Amino acid sequence: MRIEQHPILEFERGRRVRFEFEGRELEGYEGEPIAAALHAAGVKVLHYSARLGRPRGFFCAVGNCSSCLMVVDGVPNVRVCVERLRPGMRVERQRGKGALV
Repeated sequence: MRIEQHPILEFERGRRVRFEFEGRELEGYEGEPIAAALHAAGVKVLHYSARLGRPRGFFCAVGNCSSCLMVVDGVPNVRVCVERLRPGMRVERQRGKGALV
């Protein structure tokens, strides 16, 4: 589920790293957007809307919308389409506005 070759863009991949998504161990490439690693692993729902609780997925991919807000290492409202993956991160879906624990 990844674009491996592109006629214009070049992909420089970091090393493969492990991270946790809602208790499951997944792998991605260090430095890629968290949303890209989740998408490649088959995770399509990233967030649930604040008012109606509707599922939201990968939308703008440039950090301008709120469809990809997730809880990363305990911090809510992280835009995972622009947040880079690091080894050992803990990522969870966010429901609504999110709250600091």
